This record gives sequence, C-alpha cells and structure tokens, in this order.
Amino acid sequence: MDGRKPYILAIMIRVIVAGMFVINKAAMDHGLNGFVFVFYRQAAASLLLLPIAVVLERRNAKSIMSSALLFKIFVYALIGITVTGNMYNVSLKLTSATVLAASTNSIPVITFCLALLLRMEELKLRNPSGIAKLTGVALCLAGVLVIALYAGELLSPVNHHRAFAAPTHGHASATAAKTLMGAAWIKGTFVAVLAVLAWSMSLVLQAAVLKEFPNKMLVTVAQCLFSTVQSFLVAVVAERDFSMWKLRLDISLLAVVYSGFLVSGLNYYLQAWCIEMKGPVFLTAWTPLTFILTIFCSSFFLGEMVHLGR
Repeated sequence: MDGRKPYILAIMIRVIVAGMFVINKAAMDHGLNGFVFVFYRQAAASLLLLPIAVVLERRNAKSIMSSALLFKIFVYALIGITVTGNMYNVSLKLTSATVLAASTNSIPVITFCLALLLRMEELKLRNPSGIAKLTGVALCLAGVLVIALYAGELLSPVNHHRAFAAPTHGHASATAAKTLMGAAWIKGTFVAVLAVLAWSMSLVLQAAVLKEFPNKMLVTVAQCLFSTVQSFLVAVVAERDFSMWKLRLDISLLAVVYSGFLVSGLNYYLQAWCIEMKGPVFLTAWTPLTFILTIFCSSFFLGEMVHLGR
C-alpha cells in the first residue's frame, strides 16, 4: 500500500484542482472579484489549519522559528500562492476553465527543466526510466503546442442546462466561444503562462523547503498565514470598492469554502506529502489529468463550448 500512496495522492490532487477551476470560473462569472477571492480563500485555509496545527504540532513549533526558513516559506507563499493564485484568476476571468487547465499541461516540462538545472532530478538516457521521463516531457510539450496553436471543431456542451453558470442571453455560448479566439483569449493565455512559470518555480522551492524542514503541517500553515497577509494587501490595492468584498450565499461562498478548505488547506498538505515522497516532477507529471477532468466538468456544469484543439 505504501508504494501506491504517491499515485493515490497525485490523483486526488488533480481531481481537487479540476473542481477548483470549474467552481472558481462560475463564481467569477457571478461577479466575485478574483483578488478578493484569493484573500478569502487563504483566510479560510488559515482558519482551518491553524487550530489543527496548534493541537498536533505544539511540541515542534519552536523548530520552525529560524528566520532563514521563514523567509524561504514567505517567498514560496508569495510565488506559489499569492502571485500564482491572482494570475490564475485574472486568466480565468478572461478565458475559461478549460483554457486555464490546458495551460497547466506545461507545468511538467517547466518543473522538469528547473529540477534538472538545480540538480534535483537526474536524466539518464541509457536508463529506461530516463527515456520514459524524456518521452513524457516531449509528449506533454507537443500537446501544449497543439492546444495553443490548433483550433479544431467546436464541441457542443455535454449538458445544456448549466448548473453554475451565470444567467446569459441566448447567444452567450457562441459569444463566449468567439471570445476565446480574440484579444481576451490572448491576454488570458499569456497571464496563464506566467502563472504556470510561477507555480513551477514554487514547486521546486517547496521541495527544497521540505528537504530542509520536513514537517509538512507547519510548512503548510506558515505558507497559508503568509499568503493571507500578502493577498490581503494585493486585494486592498486592486479593489478599493469594499462593496465588492461582500460574500453572498451563492456560488461565490461555495468557491471560497471549496478553495480555502480543500485546495489551500487539504490539497497543499497532500501536495507537500507527495513531493516529499516522489519529488516535484512526479507530482506535475499528473497535471494532464486535470485538463481531461476540467473539459468534462466545465462542459457539463458551465455549458462551455470547447474547441477540439485550442
């Protein structure tokens, strides 16, 4: 069973992330501000994890108080949560859940290259595992290029009765599909690429932090607390109309609870656990699964029209 743990964790992480893309897109279509959302998400995660950490890790709390280690976690939180989360939401607002999930398919390639440069990963071309790694990276990169450059046939939504999408006019689906091909799609895709770069860097940095300090719970709590403060400052600057900070009892609240508890709370802990066992490259190798799940879920729940290719 121990040998299966990393695979089970990786699949669970991908399923949770796919759900995040779909629910977050629905919330933003209903008017939730992306910068405010990141703050609420991280605050919810901190409220969940801090009491658990106090109960379970009181004896180990002093060992994390190294200023150098705290600075590394601060930088990781800034890059991997605050910057990445806000850029993901900007991209999500301009494009769709499917486009954003497609861009994440380049994460294995970028993470693998960074891990090689930092000598955290080895590539032995005479070894079957090394050949498999290189082949996987090449296929992943080829798939990303096809998705980015080729626009094939338009696939109709699986479910025309949208569960989460905001009310739209009758021609909204066609308009949304055209938007993906226009200026908004280009801007959103560019922002998504920047988010992917930041996320890949954060995964490599997280692996280094866990190698130095393997207490996953304390690292996860610290990064959530740091990112809560960071994202609050970003949100205050980006959205000064405090009427936009009000949460309603709709999909917006569901998105905050889901992303705060399952993504920033549980998922980041599972991610740290998986990276500790198998490294950052193994975790990112499962990223295409999120794309497949997001295509189906966004089509079924949001009624998105997906291009076969782009």
